[in-house]
Amino acid sequence: MNRFQKLAVATTAMTVVLIGVGGTVRASGSGLGCPDWPRCHGKWYPPLDFHSIVEYSHRLSASLVVMLVVALAIFAWVRYRSVASLFWPAFGALIVIGVQAFLGKLVVDSKLNSHLVVIHFATSLGLLALVVTTTVNSFLPRGGRMGSLARETLAISGLTLAVAVLGAYVTQWGAALVFADWPLFDGRVIPAIASPNALIQFLHRLAALLLGIGLARLVVATRRPPSKRALAVLASVALGVWLLQALAGAANVFTGTAPWAVVAHVLGGATLWGSSVALAVLAYRLTPAGAPPAPSTPGHPVGQRVRAYFMLTKPRVIELLLITTVPAMIVAARGWPSLGLIGATLLGGSLAAGGAGAINCFVDRDIDERMERTAGRPVPAGQIQPPRALAFGIVLEVLAFAWLAAAVNLPAALLAVGATVFYVFVYTIWLKRATPTNIVIGGAAGAAPVLVGWAAVTGKVGLPALVMFAIIFYWTPPHFWALSLRYTDDYAAASVPMLPVVRGAQATARHIVLYTFVLVGVSLLLYPLGSMGPIYLVSAVALGALFIRRALTLQRALQHGADPVESMRLFRFSIAYLSLLFVAMAADRLIGGPGIELAERLAFVTGAVMFCAFEAAILVEVLRWRAKAPAPLEVVRLDRLSDG
Repeated sequence: MNRFQKLAVATTAMTVVLIGVGGTVRASGSGLGCPDWPRCHGKWYPPLDFHSIVEYSHRLSASLVVMLVVALAIFAWVRYRSVASLFWPAFGALIVIGVQAFLGKLVVDSKLNSHLVVIHFATSLGLLALVVTTTVNSFLPRGGRMGSLARETLAISGLTLAVAVLGAYVTQWGAALVFADWPLFDGRVIPAIASPNALIQFLHRLAALLLGIGLARLVVATRRPPSKRALAVLASVALGVWLLQALAGAANVFTGTAPWAVVAHVLGGATLWGSSVALAVLAYRLTPAGAPPAPSTPGHPVGQRVRAYFMLTKPRVIELLLITTVPAMIVAARGWPSLGLIGATLLGGSLAAGGAGAINCFVDRDIDERMERTAGRPVPAGQIQPPRALAFGIVLEVLAFAWLAAAVNLPAALLAVGATVFYVFVYTIWLKRATPTNIVIGGAAGAAPVLVGWAAVTGKVGLPALVMFAIIFYWTPPHFWALSLRYTDDYAAASVPMLPVVRGAQATARHIVLYTFVLVGVSLLLYPLGSMGPIYLVSAVALGALFIRRALTLQRALQHGADPVESMRLFRFSIAYLSLLFVAMAADRLIGGPGIELAERLAFVTGAVMFCAFEAAILVEVLRWRAKAPAPLEVVRLDRLSDG
């Protein structure tokens, strides 16, 4: 190493020590050991008492860091002022250290105002980031590009900073022991948010969990070529520090914030932050300036990339699932639930369904690229890299669980994420490629939203919710088999044993008729078991009769050798059937119920109008996305995205 590199490394190490000493001040309660600034009790040396010595050691450490930063900035000015990657971070560190000193004075003068203490701590992290950047750049001063890996490491750095700042507030607000256990919250996965302290502790742990997932993902990504060994080693070190930091956090809880545990947690946080910044800078420097962009970022406009991720969630499927959620909530509430509860449930349900769709696109990418119907999805089309699709889906599921558990209730969160687990592992990975009855059992995942909606209102699952679950469960096979009749060749080419591929079109039509009769019978059970009124009964009978008629028409057409494309008529009707049946449930409660208030009727009409607007927006987006792909049958492409 040359002299500048040695000086940069020494400055970085001393800055970490300074943050650790600051943690010692905090842990020992010595923040006002010297009640004035810059002197201590009016003198330039401290009295011989514990708190004064601890606080004064912090000031001495800061003075040493100031001298090192000044020396680094002067060295950069004299030798490297033409090298922007070295001069500017060193010069920035000089400015930040001055701000840091002034904030230290304000903290003392304000008698340890909590917000100023957190700002003071965050500024020290900013100083560490600048000296780490200078250090890494001193070894790789030129070149680099903001590639996909650099962006990912930069996002991880931002999340690390958020975790650290939230942790500082946990300490300043006395929230470290608001929960007596770890990693649970008084024995619960999602705590009862009864105070700001509980909220800040929950957010701190949740952000730390997301950070760990991101670091694990980064370790995997940096082990694949063309990543450099230095990146892989540093990513592994960062993950190891995160694990130690998690243990230090647990030690804080179990020891009642013993001073050694607090100091270890602060030092671990500073080390993790410095590692994340070094990762981001190194990833930038090691990405060749002329390297081709990743398949997911080929110079596409931001809007187009956003649409790619939007389509990854299968929005038509989400829409169909949400159609069933709100009526279930209305039936459970025997009226109109609060709009806040509806909105929170729909948001969480959308996140869970979108995450399931993204994970499904990752798992089925080999099938999708061989099928004409699905070849335009973002992963097989090269719009999004498979690992990113998987990471996106997992993040959506984590957010869905956290949101539903916090904003709705834990049963709704468990049901929503449990449906995703069933959909991915039972249907997508196991049944879909193994048996022609895959969709019969797999349909349980699509039926879960009614249970989520019911649990959101009542906190449990009632008998009417199970009947609604059964309605969707028995609706799924005729709906999906009708679609698979149209795309039998696609499924055969992809080696997916759908019923039309294994048993033929006529056998599939017979199964459709059988399941349609069962579906209609189950739908009528909701009238007595759900205490429904005449609006629902008449709607269920009329819609069921039309469904049976269309299923029989398809069977006769196939017996006479008609083209399987006729099945698309039944497929489209099945969507309308389910939508209208569940709208009838809601209407029966809101319009047909006794003593219904005018405001609730208006709310129902407003909700219906908003739903129609949402449907139109989804359709426009889907049509825009598919516009460039040639379609042999244009009427088919509009509906086929309803396939799960």
